[in-house]
This record gives sequence, structure tokens and C-alpha cells, in this order.
Amino acid sequence: MQEGVADDVLAHHPSFPPSSPDVDRNHVSIRVRSLLYSIAQSCRPRRSLCLLSPSPTSAMKRAGRVHGELGECITAYNDLKLSKKYKYIVFKLSDDNKQIVVEEASPDKDWENFREKLINATAKSKSGAVGKGPRYAVYDFEYNLASGDGVRNKLTFIAWSPDDAGVQPKMIYASSKEALKRSLTGIATELQANDPDDIEYDTIIKVVSKGLAG
Repeated sequence: MQEGVADDVLAHHPSFPPSSPDVDRNHVSIRVRSLLYSIAQSCRPRRSLCLLSPSPTSAMKRAGRVHGELGECITAYNDLKLSKKYKYIVFKLSDDNKQIVVEEASPDKDWENFREKLINATAKSKSGAVGKGPRYAVYDFEYNLASGDGVRNKLTFIAWSPDDAGVQPKMIYASSKEALKRSLTGIATELQANDPDDIEYDTIIKVVSKGLAG
């Protein structure tokens, strides 16, 4: 194909190449064909690159559509942050995995009750089997400084993803976390927890207070 184009260039532009005893028209024709061939090659679809790129899994495709409306989550969070109506909020994915919703917003100050809710959380796998499930949570920590300099509050975002949860739920929760976290202004600390030991109160408060709690 490129040879025909090269011939057209030479036929319709008799002045190219310019008449000169030092210019070999056949040699220039070969160079034109070579140039056009290079251009044609660069414009060809790179099919091999597409084959090397794995197509996204259905779980990842769904994760991109999970965020949905976060109005309910933001309202509950503001009630916790501004009105101190709640001590903690637990967020989950809806049953169809298309939206983040409030699972529970509670004024209960008992840390163990909150911890048990995370440990006992469940989620469905692709096959419909129910197993351990991830969650997001916000907890309003309040603690006394060991120095005696008063009381501090820190809003903490907890991403709970137990090691024994299903792969698909963990993937979707991990992919959707940033959308929720960005909508919750004023978060002071973020914690990633994968094991019940990670959410023991003494362990958490050391991290949240940076070792300053009394």
C-alpha cells in the first residue's frame, strides 16, 4: 500500500525531488516509501498490547460503581462530629454492592460492644456464601493526657478487613474506601485493622494518642 502512495506522491509532484544532477529520483522514491511505511506501522492498532493487559475482574468493575450517594453517611458523620449525637458509626456496602450505607450509628461508649460488631460483621461472596466481612467505621476517641494537660478528642477512621474474609468483599471494600473517607472532613487518624488483636482498646489508643494517653 505504501508503495502506491509513494508513486502518487512522485507522480503528482513532478518537481519533487527537485531537478538536480546530484539527486537520484529512484533513491528518493525508496526513501519516501520507507518513510511512509514507518508512519503506517506507527498507526497500526497495537493488538499485542491489548492482549497483554488483563481485563478487569467483575469485582473491580463493580467497585468503580460502589460509591453511589453518600448523603446518609455524611449526615450521620456530621451528627457525630458536630452534635456529639453518636460515639461511633459503622458503614457497610449495600447488599447489591452498589452503595455505602450506615449500618449502625450509636451513642454507646462501651468499646467492647463496638469491637464485637466489627468482629462479627459478615458479607456475601460471589457464590452467595456468608462469611466474615469488612467494614468501615468512625470512632470518636476521648482520652486524658498522661501529662495532666487535659482531655483530647480524635475522630478516627477504621478500615476493618479481617484476614479470613472473602477475597471479593475485601477487594471491593479496599477499592471504595477513599470515596467515603474523602467525604468525611475532619478525620484525624486512619487505622487499618485485619485481626481482632488490632482493635484491642489499649492497642488502638496508643496509636490514636501517639502514646500520650494517660
